[in-house]
Amino acid sequence: MPPVQPPIRIIALYRFATFADCAALQPPLAALCAAQGVKGTLLLAREGINGTIAGSDAGIEAVLEHIRSLPGCADIEVKESRAAEMPFHRMKVRLKREIVTMGEPDIDPLAGVGHYVPPADWNALIEQPDTVVIDTRNDYEVALGSFDRAIDPATRTFRDFPAWFRANRERVTSGATKVAMFCTGGIRCEKATAFLKSEGIDDVYHLQGGILAYLETVPPEQSRWQGECFVFDERVSVGHGLQPGDNALCRACRMPVTPQQRTSPLFVEGVSCPACHAQRTDEQRAGYAERHRQERLAEARGQLHVGAVLGEAEAET
Repeated sequence: MPPVQPPIRIIALYRFATFADCAALQPPLAALCAAQGVKGTLLLAREGINGTIAGSDAGIEAVLEHIRSLPGCADIEVKESRAAEMPFHRMKVRLKREIVTMGEPDIDPLAGVGHYVPPADWNALIEQPDTVVIDTRNDYEVALGSFDRAIDPATRTFRDFPAWFRANRERVTSGATKVAMFCTGGIRCEKATAFLKSEGIDDVYHLQGGILAYLETVPPEQSRWQGECFVFDERVSVGHGLQPGDNALCRACRMPVTPQQRTSPLFVEGVSCPACHAQRTDEQRAGYAERHRQERLAEARGQLHVGAVLGEAEAET
């Protein structure tokens, strides 16, 4: 008998497309997610859709069918995983200027991006001595894991990436004929390749499907990935096979906390971690402690997490 799958289906998706009227797309999508009990976050912008959602198989399939009916999204690809419990507390459908914020309004991935590299071919590319490998994620994500030899730009947000590249272009690309970039699900590195092409670098590549596709399909014994991959939900991080990792989340600053950091006296569950302890006041930490206490009481009563939204999805601008 095959093993029973965890009941919650999680999908991460994005698609660069042309949405002439995002505001018209938002309400029906939010209503459908609410009706199907699907939770998570979806971002809509003129350049397309991006997000991660979770729910029952039937609920996710209904929402995915609707998304595929949107302009340019018929063949949208998704990364899937399973969970025993719902990893989100509510559903948000937001209107944004960009589905991934780079702050470069003239960059259009639909006009041209780098070469897509399937996970099966990624190792061969990054092992070539004339390939420079760049991690396009944020510094706190890179701290949990990355590919061997990858350059860490140490950027706090993706918006910082263009300035970092322009300032370090000569150093980074010296002696290299190819630039290979990657991110969690593929959206940031796809936009980053479009940016590099606009800067006059043509031989650029990006990992198709991102780290998640790589960890899902490449056997651990063949993997060049080291550590875990941060994900923006309650799983916090995943490893090979997209199995949940060992990292936790600081409820005060929303940053990942490693097992080693959780041994620090500055880590108090629900209240603080080594990264944010010095940045918060005693009054703030007292507020976090009370919130954490109320959350535990709600869980003990079998009630929804404090702050959860019951029976509706939020349409946010």
